[in-house]
Amino acid sequence: MTDVVDRLPESDLAFHVEQHGIDFIAESERWATPRAVAGLWAGASVNIEYLVYGAILAGFGFSFVQCLILIVVGNLSWVLVGLTSLQGPEAGTTTFAINRAPFGPSGSRLIALFNWLTQIGFEVEGLILIVFAGLVLANRAGVHTSTGLKVALILGAVAIQIVLPFLGHATMAKVLRWLIIPFLLIYAALSIFALRHAHVSAPAQPGVNWQLWTVGLAFTITLSGLGWTENGNDYSRYLPTNVSKRAVVGWLFLGTALPEIAIMTLGASLFTFIGTLANGTNLWNGADPFTAFTVGQHVLPGWFVTVFMCFVIVQLFGINSLDLYSSGVTLQALGLRLRRYHAVLLDSVICLGITFYAVFDAHFSTLLKDFVEIVIVWIAPWCGIYLADWLLRRRRANAAALQLTGRASPYWASEGVHWPAIAAQLLGGIAALQALSPTFTLPSWLNAISSHNGHFDGSVFLGFGVGALAYLVLGRASVRRQETEIARLDA
Repeated sequence: MTDVVDRLPESDLAFHVEQHGIDFIAESERWATPRAVAGLWAGASVNIEYLVYGAILAGFGFSFVQCLILIVVGNLSWVLVGLTSLQGPEAGTTTFAINRAPFGPSGSRLIALFNWLTQIGFEVEGLILIVFAGLVLANRAGVHTSTGLKVALILGAVAIQIVLPFLGHATMAKVLRWLIIPFLLIYAALSIFALRHAHVSAPAQPGVNWQLWTVGLAFTITLSGLGWTENGNDYSRYLPTNVSKRAVVGWLFLGTALPEIAIMTLGASLFTFIGTLANGTNLWNGADPFTAFTVGQHVLPGWFVTVFMCFVIVQLFGINSLDLYSSGVTLQALGLRLRRYHAVLLDSVICLGITFYAVFDAHFSTLLKDFVEIVIVWIAPWCGIYLADWLLRRRRANAAALQLTGRASPYWASEGVHWPAIAAQLLGGIAALQALSPTFTLPSWLNAISSHNGHFDGSVFLGFGVGALAYLVLGRASVRRQETEIARLDA
């Protein structure tokens, strides 16, 4: 890999501003390996967000063993991220440039808009947690929480988080790999405290039934692998065209699923001893989940909480860089004529406004659960359609055709829209809604499967399955025609 890196333009090296957006990455600039891409993802996976997710999952009322089962099964969805990272090496471009194949150049913009909003949501989540961690540190230093302090922390967090995604892919890959070892050590230290105090044999709370199991599984799947499927090719496009597909999926799964299972399990174990107050108040289900660390200082030494929160802040900037980078290239796929790093700046300004609202007016765990449910409705059917299209095209992506956006594009279909994909997305979204168990109220006709089955949640599976099946049926003939045209143009 060193020889390849030495030949790269200066702007594509670490700590230089990456010039690439959704344009094609030439073979001579493909510096990455499956292991390097997995390192980038691993650096983002050893993360406080997953510890919070594990604790919130335990707050549903599950026993520790039940949480462990849900965490392991849910994180198998990282295989989907591996599969949705296999198109980038051949296409040489990002997910939502590749998405022009199933949806058409114009139709893809609608789905890109959904993805951009999703990335903004995850960025804001990270910023909220950075602010909360900063408040913990300020309180430990004797500085009381105030509006001015919150404003300062938000402004500082947004300014700092711009740096990595502004510089680009190579910088992010290097920094996130650097973070793996120190964060493994700090979480290992936290595990020692957890092992000494965790009550892993405590039973589940009354009311835990099979329907709640499905809700917990949907929550875990979406916040682990499924919620990242739309980002995979944004980073795998720097792999060489002839890279081993098995190596890509295998390394990515090892670098993500295993650390996330460990961190979420640690979060669930923390909940067993610093989860609730004597009056039954759920410390992880409030406006600030880091309250648990301050209340639990009789178990976690104060000095450790201070050191841990410092690590947390650095780490959250790392994972937010993935979201901010992907939202930038998604803006380009939407058709905005912006350089990738300009799109990062625009997104940061938008995140600033939303974070102010969320920090001052929102309830973190409720915000997170509502966000997960909204994401499921579009991303589960989209993922099914995206992979079904790839299978119909015999697991091939045509790089030159994907760079064409006008009528010259072989994916133009009907005025730039491939209607079978739009229809499949709509059907899959309706199926997901019908089987969703939301925290907010939906009309019974829009939520019939869940509301008539004790709030069972099959949204992920029905959304993915109906979307994929509908596309296989509706899109097979038109995809065959497109592939015939592409073969003719390549001849």
